[in-house]
Amino acid sequence: MILGMSLATFTMVHVFVSLIAIVTGLVVMFGMLSSRRMPGLTAIFLVFTILTSVTGFMFPFSGVTPGILIGILSLVLLAIACFARYGTKLDGAWRWIYALTALASLYLNMFVLVIQSFLKVPALHALAPSAPPAEPPFAVAQGIVLVFFVVVIIAVIRRYRPVLAPEPVRKLSHPSTDKSISFADQSTEL
Repeated sequence: MILGMSLATFTMVHVFVSLIAIVTGLVVMFGMLSSRRMPGLTAIFLVFTILTSVTGFMFPFSGVTPGILIGILSLVLLAIACFARYGTKLDGAWRWIYALTALASLYLNMFVLVIQSFLKVPALHALAPSAPPAEPPFAVAQGIVLVFFVVVIIAVIRRYRPVLAPEPVRKLSHPSTDKSISFADQSTEL
């Protein structure tokens, strides 16, 4: 039992959380290519990616495994990404640091997804039957994912320039005068 769930149920919850993290991460990644901020999806991506690593630590294991090391690395990257995104508001160099760390954590999730796919999906397992997979089809799949992420991360670092939403302009005017005050630029019009 893990958190009051059977191992099978907990595994399904972990997989569901992981898939939400990956799907929202891919949407955020492609949004970053066009400098879209997407604050809601970004928060979902970051929270669910953190939950993926945290729930991964709850599985029964003995000793340090590659999955544990990936989870630790992912959490370190996510801590930096969250600080860059929310602590510094992407100011200066923190913009590219956020892009790099957030997308590197997404890559690690995709890396694990490819491994798990070759272990659990019968058609892929037939191509790479060892555990962990080490055959050429597995290496090619991981190589494609790696090259894709390297290219996209470089493009995002070059392109990602989120524009902060401008302050809304609100004008107040008194009915008996023609004076109005704009709070956006703190000027007074007569």
